[in-house]
Amino acid sequence: MNILSVFGELLARSGFAAITWQQAVMLLISFILLYMAIKKQFEPLLLLPIAFGMFLANLPLAGLMDEADAWYQSGVLRIIYSGVKSSLFPCLIFMAVGAMTDFGPLIANPVSLLLGAAAQFGIYVAFLLALATGLFTPQQAAAIGIIGGADGPTAIYIANNLAPELVASIAVAAYSYMALIPLIQPPIMKALTTKKERQIVMKQLRKVSKTEKVIFPVFVVLFCSLLLPSVAPLLGMLMLGNLLRESGVTGRLSDTAQNALCNIVTIMLGTTVGATANGENFLRVQTLAIIVMGLTAFAFATVGGILFGKLLCALTHGKINPLIGSAGVSAVPMAARVSQKVGAQENPTNFLLMHAMGPNVAGVIGSAVAAGYFMLMFK
Repeated sequence: MNILSVFGELLARSGFAAITWQQAVMLLISFILLYMAIKKQFEPLLLLPIAFGMFLANLPLAGLMDEADAWYQSGVLRIIYSGVKSSLFPCLIFMAVGAMTDFGPLIANPVSLLLGAAAQFGIYVAFLLALATGLFTPQQAAAIGIIGGADGPTAIYIANNLAPELVASIAVAAYSYMALIPLIQPPIMKALTTKKERQIVMKQLRKVSKTEKVIFPVFVVLFCSLLLPSVAPLLGMLMLGNLLRESGVTGRLSDTAQNALCNIVTIMLGTTVGATANGENFLRVQTLAIIVMGLTAFAFATVGGILFGKLLCALTHGKINPLIGSAGVSAVPMAARVSQKVGAQENPTNFLLMHAMGPNVAGVIGSAVAAGYFMLMFK
């Protein structure tokens, strides 16, 4: 056996010989997402794990997402992915979000609930659009529609319950669009508002008492869970995290939920969500349709929030800046930061962040309620 035959045999058994065009395309997409995460800094804590998970899953012959009869013989990413399939990771992420979120702006300005509700417009647009294509069942269409809420954990939760075969595509679409909020939303916000509207300065919110902040999470879970029991896992964990924060007696637990737990689950969730984007399964007409409808849902959600913000601006004679309506898509706190950034570009003295946090957290509740409604109708 000569050296050339050895190298020939090595090459024939390597990933270079086994790579398919689908894997090559997905590897290229993962490189683009890595560039956007590292160079452009589009929510790198979320986009980087997703992109690298996509990269790992499409390495030929690596088998990181292979599924075996015995779970312990499966690929390492497939084993971790069980946390996504069981909805464990989405619920834990909701606990972390609750621990990091101040519901004060929402309590101080209850009209934010209306803005958060208006931003769920995209969910129903995508639902109807998915049904109109004829490619999807009502259950699948409902799961696709939730992408419009820009709420990754909720999207995974409802997909697991209504359309488990679409979890991979829906999860990748939802989390990718969440990470690309700074790229997608500003053009829509500027197109629908005038310079004068974007310059509106809102007055400072009232101070919210500790009693209000403690009662609020308990009341929300009680009311929403009695109305739609299927939302209890998500809203229950969200409000548990918030109660850990606001009670004042569980500082260590709140700190763990906000930092260690959140970081660990984000790494595992992001990487395995990206790893579901296998080239052979991902590059299909149905999957590409989900990606397109997800973007449509997200755009219409932003439009719904902005237009309702303009209505409130008119009704209050210019006291509400319509830009905060875009934060109703629920991606906390990314969407609120975008509202702040766009407003500050027109008026550097304007500080919209806390005002935008009201619709932002209202959107989290709104998307969970929409998911509960779909589950009530179609499960």
